[in-house]
Parts: sequence; C-alpha cells; structure tokens
Amino acid sequence: MYKIVLKKKLNPTVTLMDIHAPLVAAKAQPGQFIILRVDEEGERIPLTVADYDREKGNVTIIFQIVGATTRKLDEKNEGDSIQDFVGPLGRATHTEGIKKVAVVGGGVGCAIALPVAKKFHEQGTHVTSIVGFRTKDLLILEDEFRAASDNYIVMTDDGSYGEQGLVTNALEKLIEAGEQFDEVITIGPLIMMKFVCAVTKKYNIKTVVSMNPIMIDGTGMCGGCRLTVGGETKFACVDGPEFDGHLVDFDEAMSRGGMYKEFERHAYEETCNLFAQKA
Repeated sequence: MYKIVLKKKLNPTVTLMDIHAPLVAAKAQPGQFIILRVDEEGERIPLTVADYDREKGNVTIIFQIVGATTRKLDEKNEGDSIQDFVGPLGRATHTEGIKKVAVVGGGVGCAIALPVAKKFHEQGTHVTSIVGFRTKDLLILEDEFRAASDNYIVMTDDGSYGEQGLVTNALEKLIEAGEQFDEVITIGPLIMMKFVCAVTKKYNIKTVVSMNPIMIDGTGMCGGCRLTVGGETKFACVDGPEFDGHLVDFDEAMSRGGMYKEFERHAYEETCNLFAQKA
C-alpha cells in the first residue's frame, strides 16, 4: 500500500497528490510515468510523474477527474493509501545538448510539461514555456512554471487571463519575431499537439510530443496506445511516451481515441451514483 501524504486541489477538476513511494522516487525522471490501482478491484491507469522528492521518497501525480478511476482516486484523502504504484516506466525526456527550448502545454497536460521545463531550466537551457487553458479558472501550476522558465506565456481561449488565443498563436508569433528554438516539446490534447506540429514543421523546428493521453494499460499488452509514427506501428507506453511529432499520425490517434468514450461515460456515471448512495 502507498500512502497519500499530500492532497491539493489545483482547480475544480484537477487534483495533485504526493504519494510515498521511495523506490519510484529514487529512479524517476521527467517524461516517465507510473501505473496505479486505487484498490484491489480497481483498473490500472497510467499517470505521468509530475515531480519527485528523492530525499522524502515522494512522487507527485496530477490528474483530471474524467473517468471512474480518477473519481475514485479523488475520493481518497491525506493519510489514506492506494493499492499499487508501479514505476518509473517509459523513456525519460532527452534534454542534453539543447540550449534553447519551447515547452508548450495545454490544460492538464501542463502537469506533464512542468517537470520537463524544470529539468531543462536546472541544466541551464533557456526555457520558454507557453501554456494554454480555456479560462483563468482552469489555470494550474503558474508559480511553478514561472520559476522554471526564462519566458512564461499564458494563453486563454476567452482572454480572461494572459493573452487571448491559442498556444500556437503565441508560438508562431515568437518564431516570426526571430526566436530560434533548438527544439519544441508539446504536451496536451491531441488536437493541440497536432497543430503545434503543423506550425513547427513550416519552420523546420524539431518537435517532440508526449503521447501519454492515449495510454491505457501501460505495458504494451493491451494495444490501446498503438499509433503510427513515420509509417511504423509503435506503442506509446513502451516505445515512448515521447515521439517525433512530425512523424505521428494524429488523425489516426484521435479516431482511435474516441472509440471508448461511450463506455467511459457509463463507467463514470456508475461510479458517481455509487458515491452518491454512500453519501
């Protein structure tokens, strides 16, 4: 069992937890993920390592309440424990030799982008962080991003905070103004990553994407995270989760990602009804 030592609501639908898992904390790197089960009967879900404290033995996870399992996890409180917490899994983000990087995050994907930005910042890379949210109320991790960035830009769809527009607007504006990035790393909804890659391809800027959003089992056995990269079949959990964004078939990934929405909706509603009955 793994104890929850900290729980913090970042916005109405996003929660941060610190889990005491010394063996995972000792090896975790930005870009990697863990697999957890809330209880003995729970499903296995992958969540990205948002941070780690090797001295305390804690691993930070940040999740959005979108399905039955994340709803169950959010019902847990400090002092409670979860059944399983396995990792670190996946390939760590490559950061060596990069002098200037743009880290582009969208929504809860910013939780995955933050440790990447921190790693770059710690090694002396010039970091531009561009984060996007629908509205100010959904903004997360602002102080943490500011601390890890030389240039921090917030975009909101409705203009309620930062600049109004999309992350692609901010990125292209910087490029056209003369900014020269060695690499762009983008993490967020598939549609956002697709259009970030469309922008960077025009300027021939290497772009890395995290395909964490399509992972399910996390071991390569279920095939749920199968995708096409450069005409070859890959699995996000064992071959990634990061890939060359210019080679990813995003249309295929988005089409396959919508196959289970109806099932997920029913599972979430059943879980909500169960908690309502207990209350």
